[in-house]
Amino acid sequence: MAPYQSLEEYNIDITNDVKERYERIIDEIGEDVSREGLVKTPERAAKAMLFLTQGYKQNAVEILKGAMFKESYDEMVIIKDIELYSLCEHHMLPFFGKAHIAYIPNGYIVGLSKIPRIVDVFARRLQVQERLTHDILECLNNTLKPQGVAVVIEASHMCMMMRGVQKQNSVTTTSGFRGQFEKIETRNEFLKLISSNLS
Repeated sequence: MAPYQSLEEYNIDITNDVKERYERIIDEIGEDVSREGLVKTPERAAKAMLFLTQGYKQNAVEILKGAMFKESYDEMVIIKDIELYSLCEHHMLPFFGKAHIAYIPNGYIVGLSKIPRIVDVFARRLQVQERLTHDILECLNNTLKPQGVAVVIEASHMCMMMRGVQKQNSVTTTSGFRGQFEKIETRNEFLKLISSNLS
């Protein structure tokens, strides 16, 4: 299997199985699955769920290894404002926001598009934001073996906005730091850069 691909082709057996489960859910909540507006909903929902969880079938390490290049550059590399969309594993409702990632190379750099790709790999699984932050951090740290890695994620959670406490304006921030970013001056430089508007 390729290290990454957009899942637009669906296994018919799996899709049909998930579709039948959605049909039962729709029926059991009191809706008429044969109603015009709902006839194709189970299939659409099945394909949406398979798309939103395609990260289980992708290999983030292979994505990074496929685009590592020897380079003597040893200053901070930052990719900020990476959009992310995931599903909370507690309620299977979306959470969404932005990831800000930096690393300090140690002999190797990685193609810039690969870092957003690994964000997608881990985000397209049932997640909690804390583990998502850790998964991205550890994958970059263990694969690139840089001098340091930093990850900050800011996200809004529909499970807090639509149900439960119903707080629509709250944002959750998680962070992780390894290597040089554990030093306060390096960490502060990173945090200052991701909060500034340089354009």
